[in-house]
Amino acid sequence: MTSMNKVFADLPVTIFEAMSQLARDNNAINLGQGFPDDPGPEDIRRAASDAVMDGYNQYPSMMGIPELRQAIAAHYGRWHQLTLDPMTEVMVTSGGTEALTSAILAVVEPGDEVIVFQPVYDSYLPIIRQAGGIPRLLRLEPPHWRLSEEMLRSAFNHKTKAVLFNNPLNPAAVVYPREDLELLARFCQEFDAIAICDEVWEHVIFDGREHIPLITIPGMRDRTIKVGSAGKIFSLTGWKIGFVCAAPPLLRVAAKVHQFLTFTTAPNLQAAVAYGLGKPAEYFHDMRKDLARSRDRLTKGLESLGFPVLRSQGTYFLTVDLSPLGLNETDEAFCKRIVTDYKVAAIPVSAFYEQDAVTSVVRFCFAKKDATLDTALERLSDAIHRR
Repeated sequence: MTSMNKVFADLPVTIFEAMSQLARDNNAINLGQGFPDDPGPEDIRRAASDAVMDGYNQYPSMMGIPELRQAIAAHYGRWHQLTLDPMTEVMVTSGGTEALTSAILAVVEPGDEVIVFQPVYDSYLPIIRQAGGIPRLLRLEPPHWRLSEEMLRSAFNHKTKAVLFNNPLNPAAVVYPREDLELLARFCQEFDAIAICDEVWEHVIFDGREHIPLITIPGMRDRTIKVGSAGKIFSLTGWKIGFVCAAPPLLRVAAKVHQFLTFTTAPNLQAAVAYGLGKPAEYFHDMRKDLARSRDRLTKGLESLGFPVLRSQGTYFLTVDLSPLGLNETDEAFCKRIVTDYKVAAIPVSAFYEQDAVTSVVRFCFAKKDATLDTALERLSDAIHRR
């Protein structure tokens, strides 16, 4: 048989699918994969239902329905004072992963180097390699996962075409401060690099923190591709509605890639997201408070059992650093043990590294109902004492 494309043929099953399958096999509570266990905001779901019955159901514009593109531009104008032309600087995609793929394939050519920070979302590296790019991996470390000048200086060079940056960072649950963003922006400008910014968790931030889009940092407006996700903003992960925002020269090429990936996206879902993005600020603040309450419930429960929890600043996740516990097992071994013996699934953060992995950190999803979290905590009560 003719050999298949090695970029994809040699990829293992993702850790998310592997752990979810173990959760199913063991009838375990799945705190691994990042999705809520409630149906999502009723009014937004009803808007989608109304749009499918009363609205247009044929091919919408490749770039997204005008109402949604206008709503995206208006939303970022309100929240970040970012002025976008909805017709030339905003595009709708079938999810954040497709948005990222469109951006990477639009920018990266064979031989280009792309700086990527580990822990890294699993779609980045294969798409960079499919484009012929060369990932330059930089290692972020617990407990703070911060950028440094020394780190960036070791990787940026004349071959650097782009940097792929996730903020807020999954799985480490960090919301990067302006200091780090200005540092990264300085290097992008010095080496004429394009920033592809995975900002799908932008609204899922806690404790009064502010998400600062890299595109708003001085000097970055024309060299940043910003990616967002309605699925994350509204806890409707199955809808797969992504946003790409960029200056016209960047967006035009990303749109040509999008044309040959998914081309367009369900119009009723787009209409509902347009409605959702227009909701008042109180809605988004209340959403954060509800998720923060779940975060605190799981954090306190884990800490009461002796787990060293790293503070979650954003996303649906919190992490535990097992290293002080002296368990004598890796994060992967720990996750496999607790899903088998205690019927709770988590994700080893080492799975987000391709080299030189941090092997002591485990990720839990807290975007679950109270009863789900409480049952998981009961099951984990002996997990760090019996081994």
